[in-house]
Amino acid sequence: MNAFQEAFVQRQDILLEKIWEHLQISIIALVIATLISVPLGLLLTRKQKIAEPIIGVTAILQTIPSLAVLAFLIPFFGIGQTPAIIALTAYGLLPVLRNTYTGIKEVDPALKEAATGMGMNSFKRLSKVELPLAMPVIMAGIRTSMVLIVGTTTIAALIGAGGLGDLILLGLDRGGDINLILLGAIPAALLAIILDAILRLFERTSAKSGFRSLVSLLVIAALIAVGPLAFGGKVKDDLVLGAKLGSEPAILINMYKLLIEEETDLQVGLQPNLGKTDLVFSALQEGSIDIYPEFTGTAIVSLLGEEAESNDSQEVYEQAKEGMANTFNMAFLEPMQFNNTYAVATTQELAEQYDLESIGDLRPVQDQITAGFTLEFNDRQDGYQGMKEVYNLDLGEVVTMDPGLRQGAISSGEVDVIDAYATDSYMVELNLTVLEDPENLFPPYQGAPLMLQETLDQYPELEEILNQLGGMITGDQMREMNYQVDYEDRDPADVAREFLVSEGLIEE
Repeated sequence: MNAFQEAFVQRQDILLEKIWEHLQISIIALVIATLISVPLGLLLTRKQKIAEPIIGVTAILQTIPSLAVLAFLIPFFGIGQTPAIIALTAYGLLPVLRNTYTGIKEVDPALKEAATGMGMNSFKRLSKVELPLAMPVIMAGIRTSMVLIVGTTTIAALIGAGGLGDLILLGLDRGGDINLILLGAIPAALLAIILDAILRLFERTSAKSGFRSLVSLLVIAALIAVGPLAFGGKVKDDLVLGAKLGSEPAILINMYKLLIEEETDLQVGLQPNLGKTDLVFSALQEGSIDIYPEFTGTAIVSLLGEEAESNDSQEVYEQAKEGMANTFNMAFLEPMQFNNTYAVATTQELAEQYDLESIGDLRPVQDQITAGFTLEFNDRQDGYQGMKEVYNLDLGEVVTMDPGLRQGAISSGEVDVIDAYATDSYMVELNLTVLEDPENLFPPYQGAPLMLQETLDQYPELEEILNQLGGMITGDQMREMNYQVDYEDRDPADVAREFLVSEGLIEE
């Protein structure tokens, strides 16, 4: 059995769930896009002066990066399927609208005149002559929209909408695990092919059945989309815990969940892999999630826009706690022991070749160095921007990439140095050398639960429950737990439970 087959066998249950989520999101977006675009396209054939400007607006929507659209929608609609469906609907409008308008416009004028001569008014001419003739063109637009939506739905996983994108993100986070990526990508492609074949059948019959073919298609699609609701909805959770991408945040929120459910009657839901800091923080502000683990240094630099006033971990925590309370009315509970600060890492071979021990040692060879940094690190003052000022660096080439791709890039020799986190499991796996930071550019980064103050006021018991982790979990322990998830493919929930049981925080 090869690696891909093993990945399939291990995750076949979750794969079926993700395929269904992907199908449901895609079909709902396609139905809504069709219900908007077809009537609008028909109306524009009667209001031709405004046709091109409106079609142009839908074209502009497709030029906006999908991740930007999702980020924009979070403050209004939170995370989950709602903003994903809205964004996908916007992406699916143009093909259907343009084909509807074009299909009606290209009907032979002689046929229109004949229909008018037979006494048909505009509506009858449209329903009896123009629409049946234009249906194959309209159906072709719906097919194009469907393929576009199914492909774009994978990115919806970044805001907790589910679907096959969850598996792709997991693969990226595991250092570019090609088997996991394919496990998400192949079914998405097959789903697009199958749906396209189904729509092609409707397209072939549309010339004969006309508008009835489209109505039948929409009814069937709507039944598939809302069918699960007939079996009852999911019980609403009392608390929803969110997390950024990665094994470490996933492990931590599972610890929070286990502790809370052990000592209260609260029902706790999880939303892991929500993306980077800005997306998760927006979800917390908006109320889509109630708690997520944040780092003290990130709170100061990224969320408060300040600089750490000290390199003492306790003083950094107090600054972050006070700032988050005063600026955002949020409660920052006690931090854990491990310091997941930024680190600049390189291979042992390159470190020996150029005698690299600290970040400043890169200066003599900076023109020969290719760096692989995450977008967040590249833009942060306590990241590459600060490195340039504090260490007087201007590296020859900087390639920005997803966090999950860094280890693959440095192990393959595509880049020479990367940004990393002190507890990343691949630091040990790849035997990387961490360059010292003698100027203390990187402030302490200790993880702690962050929540709205109103959440803590509603559930004051959370403070004592979650503060049990305060001062616990060493860097070595966190690294080992990350390694078990990333390289031994263990479930974060199992790893979290084992740790809590070993420390006597919950019963086995």
